[in-house]
Amino acid sequence: MKTIAFVTYPGLTALDLVGPLTVLDPLSALLPDEFRTVLVGEHTGLVSSDTPLRIAASHTFDEVPEPFAVVVPGGLEPTIEAMSDERLLAYLRRAGETAEVLASVCTGSLVLAAASLLEGYEATTHWAFLDLLEKFGAKPVAKRWVSDGKAFTAAGVAAGIDAALHLAATLAGEDVARTIQFGIEYDPRPPFGPLNWEDAPRDMWQALRADALREGTAEAPDLARKLGVAAS
Repeated sequence: MKTIAFVTYPGLTALDLVGPLTVLDPLSALLPDEFRTVLVGEHTGLVSSDTPLRIAASHTFDEVPEPFAVVVPGGLEPTIEAMSDERLLAYLRRAGETAEVLASVCTGSLVLAAASLLEGYEATTHWAFLDLLEKFGAKPVAKRWVSDGKAFTAAGVAAGIDAALHLAATLAGEDVARTIQFGIEYDPRPPFGPLNWEDAPRDMWQALRADALREGTAEAPDLARKLGVAAS
């Protein structure tokens, strides 16, 4: 039985978790003798997300010490805080010793990187934070999703669905992944068309990034120095 463990922590971005979970959880129905999906956390009580939705893990870290795959969602300030959460990092390091898949969505890759699990791997994250991966020995790549060895990383939020479909195909074959894609009717056609990156609101996101880094490292001076956050 291959256990796919989605990591929970307070303040995570809900779609970073729910999008890939909706893609990968059907594996447990389509191939019940091969896969199961769980949500893991420090405890099984409710934790906040970046929306009014609250989330409860199905298992504690100690109950799933050696998952086949681990998936880490991202976010803003809470995810930066998670980069210095030793309980979370210890779990990821332990899981990373045996896991065959290390996956993330958005800034979740920074948490994997802070656990020293992306050294030498090509990886991606939200475009406003991409350069930070290099500070942890990863190789930043500006793509919607990146697959390098056992590292499967997605860019911002909605990219997690794309990366999860690729992971589903890797784990169970393209036919299964296409069945899941039809099941969730994933055929994106955004009302304003594809993104024109020349129009990206970079100034706004630079300010959001600065706030997230400053507030997220307020209690973690070593991490602040590593990320180049100026002392206030």
